[in-house]
Amino acid sequence: MGARDTSWRGLVRPLLLPSWLMIGAFAALPVLLMLVYSFLTKEFRGGVSWSFSLAAYDQFFVTRGLFGDEPPSLEWTYITIFARSVWQAVVCTLLCLIIGFPTAWFIATRAPASRSIWLFLITIPYWVNLLIRTVSLKFVIRDTGPLNEALRAIGLIDNPLPLVNTNLAVQLGLFYSYLPFMVLPIYAAVERYNFALSEAAADLYASRWTTLREIVLPVVKPGIIAGCLLVFIPALGAFLAPDLLGGAKTFMIGSLIDEQFKGSQGNWPFGAAVSVILMTLVLIALIFYARAAGREGAR
Repeated sequence: MGARDTSWRGLVRPLLLPSWLMIGAFAALPVLLMLVYSFLTKEFRGGVSWSFSLAAYDQFFVTRGLFGDEPPSLEWTYITIFARSVWQAVVCTLLCLIIGFPTAWFIATRAPASRSIWLFLITIPYWVNLLIRTVSLKFVIRDTGPLNEALRAIGLIDNPLPLVNTNLAVQLGLFYSYLPFMVLPIYAAVERYNFALSEAAADLYASRWTTLREIVLPVVKPGIIAGCLLVFIPALGAFLAPDLLGGAKTFMIGSLIDEQFKGSQGNWPFGAAVSVILMTLVLIALIFYARAAGREGAR
């Protein structure tokens, strides 16, 4: 038995080699290329010049006026777009948590035979491409769409609600896109929860809110954190919802990056620099979370 274990131990690295090659080719290499491009110079006619420059990062943080001859000052345009993106991602995460936790709890507490049906209903809209779903949502909330027509038919409004090209429309798009990413991890955590703990708390005269706060939430906390990360990170870099449902006042960081790589007039180094800044801040947040979780686990 020991010899067999030793032989398998020697095959671990060769067996992992294809996985490492895939990770390197499709994850590490694109990130490395993006980092390299962020330090290049934009060509006047499009493309890049292979000469080292910090102009892309300077463009994000500093402005020198329209003709570049004014004293440097902080560039609030891109910082505002970034702040708006963070705000929209945070609100989307909170909304998904508020709706997703009760939904996951409901599904996990159904009879085992019916859980698959509820999970099927949660995931079936996501069999359709995100672009098609976002365009469909725009038709639903437009001035002459089903939502406004239904509200007018029942007498709640006289004039259509201007929902398209607003922050609310972008938020609806983000919420609709990423809600299952919150429901499924929490569902997995609740499904493993030992409901005998809640029964024991009830026997000790604990209220439902006390049981939820002191017993349920600490146990399912890993699922909640996983769901929040799975929603917040893609929502932060989303560009379809802002582009299709929003306007100039709802521009987000993902849209800014997307614009830099369109056509021959795009600014690839600046788009890569914005991507690096976004990725760096997300990684810093994840590192702080990992350290906090490690300290909590050590206790």
